Amino acid sequence: MIIMRPLAEDDFEKLFEAASDPLIWEQHPNKDRYKREVFMNFFKGAMESGGAFLVIEKDTGEVIGSSRYYGYNEEESSVSVGYTFIARKYWGRNFNPSMKKLMLDHAFGSVGKIYFHIGKDNIRSQKAILKLGAVKIAETDMKYFGEDVSRNFIYLMEKENWDK
Repeated sequence: MIIMRPLAEDDFEKLFEAASDPLIWEQHPNKDRYKREVFMNFFKGAMESGGAFLVIEKDTGEVIGSSRYYGYNEEESSVSVGYTFIARKYWGRNFNPSMKKLMLDHAFGSVGKIYFHIGKDNIRSQKAILKLGAVKIAETDMKYFGEDVSRNFIYLMEKENWDK
């Protein structure tokens, strides 16, 4: 269904093409990420994170989105997964759950907890993460790379719940 590989500098144009639909971002804290100059900042943050992935539809080779790991905490044995988006034509077709399953399976090989920070108005992503079994544990004001502070809900998935 999908292939995920580390994001590379020369992926910008193909990823921007997937991200250039305003409806993808309508519930996100930064609703302007469909604009080239705003997406450039998002992409720069992805590259600097060292944990970003390009998501490719396996059958067509089409770039459909990205996601990343960030916020690794060795003491707590945790990492965060987020900054995820998928082109709208792939919504509702099991691509997001497939991507999250790959990422969670991989991360739980090394950590016991995975956090998700989701914008308070991003109902689609909140519902999707609840379907995977994550639990809302808190709210926080969060500053995304090069963007304004926004209210986020924090969801937690623990390894023992994922293994079930």
